[in-house]
Amino acid sequence: MTEHRNVYHPENNPAFAGINVNKGIEQPEAVNADSVHRFLKKNKRKELSVDQFCDGILQGNRTILSRAVTLIESNKPEHQRIAQEIIGRCLPWSGKSVRIGITGVPGAGKSTFIESFGTYLTSIGKKLAVLAIDPSSERSRGSILGDKTRMEVLASDPNAYIRPSPSSGSLGGVARKTRETILLCEAAGFDTLLIETVGVGQSETAVHSMVDFFLLLQIAGAGDELQGIKRGIMEMADTIVINKSDGDNINRAKTAATLYRNALHLFPPTLSGWLPKVLVCSSLRKTGIEEIAQCLDDYFELVKGNKFFEERRSSQSRFWMFETIEHHLKNNFYHNKMIKSTIVTVEKSVSENKLSPFVAAQELLEKYFDAISKH
Repeated sequence: MTEHRNVYHPENNPAFAGINVNKGIEQPEAVNADSVHRFLKKNKRKELSVDQFCDGILQGNRTILSRAVTLIESNKPEHQRIAQEIIGRCLPWSGKSVRIGITGVPGAGKSTFIESFGTYLTSIGKKLAVLAIDPSSERSRGSILGDKTRMEVLASDPNAYIRPSPSSGSLGGVARKTRETILLCEAAGFDTLLIETVGVGQSETAVHSMVDFFLLLQIAGAGDELQGIKRGIMEMADTIVINKSDGDNINRAKTAATLYRNALHLFPPTLSGWLPKVLVCSSLRKTGIEEIAQCLDDYFELVKGNKFFEERRSSQSRFWMFETIEHHLKNNFYHNKMIKSTIVTVEKSVSENKLSPFVAAQELLEKYFDAISKH
């Protein structure tokens, strides 16, 4: 074929005067499949043992830490088995950090704030891990995961580690996996963790159940300030920060801060004994950042002194134990062969109003328990 293309050109026949077609470039040899296979095999990432994962994490190896987090986020049973073994082995080295949750309405400047605040923390010697839960598409399950792009300075900081995680439409799943990632980050030597929420739905409640301090980020000048956030989230907040307090917005930010302070006085006392603060800052100009850091120091001094810190950690651990039990029971139920073979028929009967959803649920549960009792 090559010879025909390079040698035989009817256009070069004397009958076609004035036309001349060159022989052209000699065609390269076909790609050697064996060479490609050897190259891919040589450059294939080596599988690590649990011991290698644990040693790497405890030594602060970020590449190995990232690979372990990827196992946590995987839904493959074999990956989950390895991930749980790694977590169990690293558990004695976890818990030695402060966990700070950050939430706020879209547009409040969470990423800019985290970069400014995080850069300040690393400048005073802190080792920081940022776990940013990125919103995913409910339809495609895709996620932008753009936090590393938005936090360019912090992403290149040697004392900071940023790990965006797709929520994949499953809040419970991402919350559980974020909780497990926290434990590995602590084992890797990070003493300060910032967990950024999606900022919509019930994600704030999930993050509140895994952090020691909850910071609510707000902006001024967006209408009725107190209508911009739900009371439930305000009650969870240990501190409210009015962001973007710069330029023409300074006075509006101060006015909003006064409104929030007055509103907080109407809430019942906190279990920790801490009186929530309202502060203002400009993430862009990096003003008010030191005051926020000092507020955190004051909070942790109080809750560690009155033992609330330990009590809250213990309560959270118990909560996540029961959450994990519920997750595994639900997962086991839907993957049961008997349930998988009958649930479509039952669902159709419920859709056609031939069967009550409550009776249907009871029948499926009875079949499930009967099936597992026979094994």
